[in-house]
Amino acid sequence: MNRDSYKPGPLPRRSLLRMAGGLALTALPLAMGLQTSAQAQERSAMQKIRDSGVLKIALYKENAPWSDGSMTHMTGLDVSLGEALAAALQLKPALLPFDAGENMGDDLRNMVWKGHYLGYGPADVMLHVPVDKYFMGENRQAFIFAPYAREHLVVLHNPKLLAQVYNPEDLEGKKITTEQGTGASSAIMGYKGGLLRDRVSLFKSGTDAATAVLRGEADAAFVSLAQAEAAVFAAKLDRKDWAFSRLTLPGVPPNGWPLGLAVKADNKELAGLLDAALDTLRGNGQLLKIFQAQGLTLAAP
Repeated sequence: MNRDSYKPGPLPRRSLLRMAGGLALTALPLAMGLQTSAQAQERSAMQKIRDSGVLKIALYKENAPWSDGSMTHMTGLDVSLGEALAAALQLKPALLPFDAGENMGDDLRNMVWKGHYLGYGPADVMLHVPVDKYFMGENRQAFIFAPYAREHLVVLHNPKLLAQVYNPEDLEGKKITTEQGTGASSAIMGYKGGLLRDRVSLFKSGTDAATAVLRGEADAAFVSLAQAEAAVFAAKLDRKDWAFSRLTLPGVPPNGWPLGLAVKADNKELAGLLDAALDTLRGNGQLLKIFQAQGLTLAAP
């Protein structure tokens, strides 16, 4: 700030130094006061969410039965769970559906901690994130927590036509379906140098692959349990009439993988609130009801 002042004449150097020191000491408390005031006025990430009244939720597109549908009408288990979590925090849900990137690290960057270069995102929370120690270590800009389900791969088949599936060799000569571009398709087609490759048909989604088996168009579908159960549920068939066999293949986690939430690493307050909300949903049975409404089994994470 420039100020006009009366100057009686040149001052000795010692006087100038003393004056400079005095001005510095006078300005220091003022600067500290301004900084403290600014810090007090700065809102936390959670307070900004509270003030907006909205919880922005990132969900995968074309990921039935978890999240699927148009931008304006998304359905699925993750959609219902996201809405329930927002309600528990007394916020309105705002869904941000997005296309899967090249890898999940890209998805976390685009939808959790940075935002897409096209201006989409980030969201406040992302669902359907693998709760994996190695993956978490590779993506420290995001905080991954609160597993709410465990997913694993199964072979869906009619036990009257295909009695048992214990090993991949049990599928030799059978028509097999799976979802294109997934770990399941890579595992089943790559087994023993392509032993079953010629018998595999690729579908756009796992639910479509499972539906082909239900219609008698294929013998077995290698898909996730959720995809298989959702197909049976949508077809209004009795789950007891179908087999969901486990199949061990190289590169496929034998115990499946837990699914959880992710927020920006520095928003631990939101993480704590969401974790508590999920515990409440689990404790009062609402989480189970969300799974049952989709025809899915809630497997402990």
